[in-house]
Amino acid sequence: MTVQFPRKPGRIAVQSAAVFALAALAVPALGQARDPAYEAARAAGQVGEQVDGYLGFPSSPTAEVRRVADSVNITRRKIYTQRALTQHSTVEDYAFTTACRLILKTAPGEKYQAPDGTWHTRTAGEAPARDPKCVAADALPG
Repeated sequence: MTVQFPRKPGRIAVQSAAVFALAALAVPALGQARDPAYEAARAAGQVGEQVDGYLGFPSSPTAEVRRVADSVNITRRKIYTQRALTQHSTVEDYAFTTACRLILKTAPGEKYQAPDGTWHTRTAGEAPARDPKCVAADALPG
């Protein structure tokens, strides 16, 4: 026999906060030990952070840039999957909250995708355009 407990108000909000907190922890792990080819592609604006937590291409990539980005994205997917499972979240939600942090951490000159799907270059002294749901991620430590 399965016992079901009534849902408590705010349970989703608590789960969302947990996902945001753990996504904040994932950001440093995603940026460690970067491949020099990845760093070069990022600095040249050939890859950028997408709103879904993965690397994308502001313009048509070369085969090498695509290979590098695919490798990074495979690693990210593994991390998102592992952390989402432990937090009873979806991979997509976990990836989204991580994307909020990754886009915020872009450096001037780097590319990122705005919520409307357009690509932007981060400028000094200006916050990147992000999804309004990202504000909750900003309030968490990390």
